[in-house]
Amino acid sequence: MIGSSRSLRPSGGVRVRRSVLGALAGVAALLATGVTATPASAAPDPGAVAPSARERALAFWTPQRMREATPLDVLSVDRSDVRATAPRKGKATVVAPSAPASAVGPLAFPQGGGPWSGGGAVAGTAGRVFFTYQGRTASCSGNAVSSANKSTVLTAGHCVKLEGAWHTNWVFVPGYHDGQRPYGTWTAAKTLSTPQWTASEDINYDIGAAVVAPLDGKKLTDVVGGQGLAFNTGYNKAMYSFGFPAAAPYDGEKFVYCSGTTFRDFLLSGDHGLTCDMTGGASGGPWFTQFDEATGTGLQSSVNSFKYNFLPNAMYGPYFGADAQNLYQNAQSS
Repeated sequence: MIGSSRSLRPSGGVRVRRSVLGALAGVAALLATGVTATPASAAPDPGAVAPSARERALAFWTPQRMREATPLDVLSVDRSDVRATAPRKGKATVVAPSAPASAVGPLAFPQGGGPWSGGGAVAGTAGRVFFTYQGRTASCSGNAVSSANKSTVLTAGHCVKLEGAWHTNWVFVPGYHDGQRPYGTWTAAKTLSTPQWTASEDINYDIGAAVVAPLDGKKLTDVVGGQGLAFNTGYNKAMYSFGFPAAAPYDGEKFVYCSGTTFRDFLLSGDHGLTCDMTGGASGGPWFTQFDEATGTGLQSSVNSFKYNFLPNAMYGPYFGADAQNLYQNAQSS
């Protein structure tokens, strides 16, 4: 059923050729049982991570390494790559934001990929993700969400694991802009993904999470706040997508957004689609429903995931169904 390879879009970022593992129809039978995979170097509990390991990661990510990190491109998919089944659904569930409200100026809707100049809570909860991949430094995007452990970041599955290997030296820099780290650099104590991405890197479940260690004795969302979440709330919604695209024509230094009414992928996946020009480095950035431009808060309902080779101006993000919800529960309880 799947015989071709999938590659990352050649837009100046890290490029990968790989075979898609297994038929997507088969992974629909995998039940979300709370099973997640963790890098061999990571401890099973965030509190068990040795201070020396966190110090090494912090020392590794110098300003120069961050500037030179190659954007991990948004996954690029051909027609022959997948024959998808719809993601498992469940009861509609909403988690309220914990980010403080702050004033945001009115911005254009729809928007195909412009700088976010309004500020607000999202400018602090979203950030860049940096890690080592196949011996090279790379970058994605991520977002802090409300969680029981106050330490949960959501991103794309391929921003924590790709080609069967978990990324190392993983850090999250909320509020990144122009080389600045206003809220510090937060090291991952644990990274995890959906069972389907972990097992076969199924694009329908390209969702990842990280539990970050405290920084200077404080927990992440106590510092930057956390966005809300929405699971199983349907398609065809007004959404805002955010990220730090770093491949041309972007440079990774600016916070960029797209907005518009989404559509359900009518081709191969069960994903949301949105007109959006963001490039490599934006992977893992949050998509929000019920986003309030007046406060910069919303309900995270997806992440930047992939583009079709033949539709370069459309971004796709996985549906937050039962498996995404289970991943969130696993992360926040870690």
